[in-house]
Amino acid sequence: MSIRLNETATLHPLELPARADAAPTDLVRTYADVRNRSIREVSGRSDEDMSAESLLPLLRSTPEFTRRQWCVRDGGDMVGVATLNIMADADGRTAITVISLLRSAWGRGIGSAVLPHIERVARDAGVVRLLVWGEHPASDEPALAAPTGFGEIPRDHHARFLLRHGFSLEQVERVSMLTWSDAVVDRIRAARAVAEQKSAGYRVVQWMLPTPAEHVSGYAWMKEHMSTDVPDADLGMPPEKWDAERVARHDERYAQRGTTVLVTAAEHIATGELCAYNELAIDTDPGDTSHQEDTLVLASHRGHRLGMLVKTAGLLAWHDQHPDSPGVITYNAEENRPMLDINEAIGFAPISYEGAWKKELQ
Repeated sequence: MSIRLNETATLHPLELPARADAAPTDLVRTYADVRNRSIREVSGRSDEDMSAESLLPLLRSTPEFTRRQWCVRDGGDMVGVATLNIMADADGRTAITVISLLRSAWGRGIGSAVLPHIERVARDAGVVRLLVWGEHPASDEPALAAPTGFGEIPRDHHARFLLRHGFSLEQVERVSMLTWSDAVVDRIRAARAVAEQKSAGYRVVQWMLPTPAEHVSGYAWMKEHMSTDVPDADLGMPPEKWDAERVARHDERYAQRGTTVLVTAAEHIATGELCAYNELAIDTDPGDTSHQEDTLVLASHRGHRLGMLVKTAGLLAWHDQHPDSPGVITYNAEENRPMLDINEAIGFAPISYEGAWKKELQ
C-alpha cells in the first residue's frame, strides 16, 4: 500500500523476490541504483556502490535483524530509498534507519514526510531507540562538535534535517583511506616486524570465510566482544550474542553477496585462545576498493601490539591476493585513539567523517 507524501511523491514498500535464491527483479535493480546514486551524490565516491545481486541478501530479514525497505516515487520515478533494520539483540528495542534521497528531491519535505512513517513502524515493533549513521563531507557549513569531545562534522543539509527531527549527534567516525604504493608496502612490512618483536607468545592465524571449524568458537567470542568493547559514546548499542549458528549465517551472507573476506587473528600460543582479529573484504570486481571491517583486541590481551600485528599481517596478505584493488577504506570512532594511532602509522589518511545519531522514541 502506498502512502502519499506530498502532491506528487509517494512511499511504497519494497517487494522482494519470493524465493531466497531468486535473481534481483527490475524493481530491486532500480532500488540499488537509486541507493548508489544518492550515496555518491553526498560522498563524491563510489566505494559504497553495491550491485543489485550483492545488495539483495542484505535486504532480507535474519534472526539478528528484522529488515524493512521502502522506495520513494515522484511522478512515477524512484527518487529515494528508506530502510529500517530492527536489531533482535536486547529484545529488539534498537533499530537503525536510513533515508536516502536523490539530490533532485531535496528541499521538498519528502524526507520529513517519510520519517514519521518509519518511526510509527518502529514504535509498533517495540523499538525505543532509533540510530542513524550518515556521512558528512567537509564543507563551509558551521561545525557541530561531538559530545564525546572528539571530532566534529559540518552542520550540513543532513545534519540540519536530523537535528530538526529530534536526533542528537552522539559520535563522529573518521573515514580513512590507505592507497597502495611500494612505499606503503615497505612501511607496513616495517611496522609488522616491530609488532612481531613486541608480541612474543602470540602467532598469526588467517582464514578466508567460511570460518574453519577449529576457529568458529574463538571467532564468535571475539565478534561478541566487538559489540561491547569498541567506543560507543552514548549510542546504547545492544550487546550481541554470537554462537556457531550466527557465525555460519554471517559467513553465508557474505557468500551470497559474492564478497571475499580474509580474517587475520592473533592466537595466544600458551592457551590457544584467539584474542585479536582484523577483517578485510572486497566485492566481485577485483579493481574495487577494499574495506577493512572489524578490528578488535580483547581487553585481557592488550599492550602487546596485537592490533598492529593483525592489521599489518592482514594488509600484506591482502595486497598479495588482490593486487588490483587500489586501496582500503576503514571507519573508526574519533575517540578510538589507539586504533587511529595504528592506522596513521600504517598510512591511512582521513578522507571524510561520519556522524552517529540517536533519537529516543517516546
